[in-house]
Amino acid sequence: MTADPEASGDLPRGARGRRAAAVIALALGLAGFVISATGMATQLLPRQFSAAQQQQIENWEVAGRWQQLTAGQIFPASVGYQLSATALQDAMPLDLNALRVAIAPQSGCGAGVTTSAAAAVLRRDGCKAVLRATYVDATRTYVMTVGVAVLPTDTAAAKAGQSLSQPRLTAARDTRASRLAAGVLVVRYRGTAAAVLDYSRQISASFADGPYLVMYAAGYADSRPRVPVASDPYTYAEMTSLAEGVAQSVADKLAASPASPHCPGTPGC
Repeated sequence: MTADPEASGDLPRGARGRRAAAVIALALGLAGFVISATGMATQLLPRQFSAAQQQQIENWEVAGRWQQLTAGQIFPASVGYQLSATALQDAMPLDLNALRVAIAPQSGCGAGVTTSAAAAVLRRDGCKAVLRATYVDATRTYVMTVGVAVLPTDTAAAKAGQSLSQPRLTAARDTRASRLAAGVLVVRYRGTAAAVLDYSRQISASFADGPYLVMYAAGYADSRPRVPVASDPYTYAEMTSLAEGVAQSVADKLAASPASPHCPGTPGC
């Protein structure tokens, strides 16, 4: 006598196989859906940058800033700086303003510096261009030119800076007075100082900030001959405050750290 499969609760062998296959297919379908949904969610989420990628993007942004900013943004019409309380022999420093009087056209690396040796240093390290502008103090007693040599990397700028001479101060009746540190070529402008700035440079220096080598030269804006600035601490302090204040302002504008890259908003997102 044959047993009734429905009465015993057992399914035929073929039915059990079809049921198992259906369960497996359902499981596989759910797994595929989860994988697909995860992939879609990942694509919709903002892209994440590794630490190395973030640094590369930030370096790229800083290195291109000299082309993205206008000449007036790099060299603003007025730059604030301070004369120290020590120089004034006072309790408080004095806030002053430097006034821009000229911006030179962008030049090649050889045309923007004072010597062929300085030009060779810049070319060796991959210099792309030199940007320059001239400022005077509010009383038009002092004049300075600030220059920016654009290098490909921070390392190249630092190397070029180390190869240029350190700051030197001239002194009257010093036979070495004509041998100022190699650096930025001054920018002439219409006015009294246009004829004498080349001959009255008193200080010349440079420093690297990011992929930029910032150079400056300062001197008197009137017709006085060279004088022993080293023996006049106040004059030296006022002249260097002007030059260093303007140069640092330009460096801060070009080499400022950008915001951390994020998507959207960053090229490559």
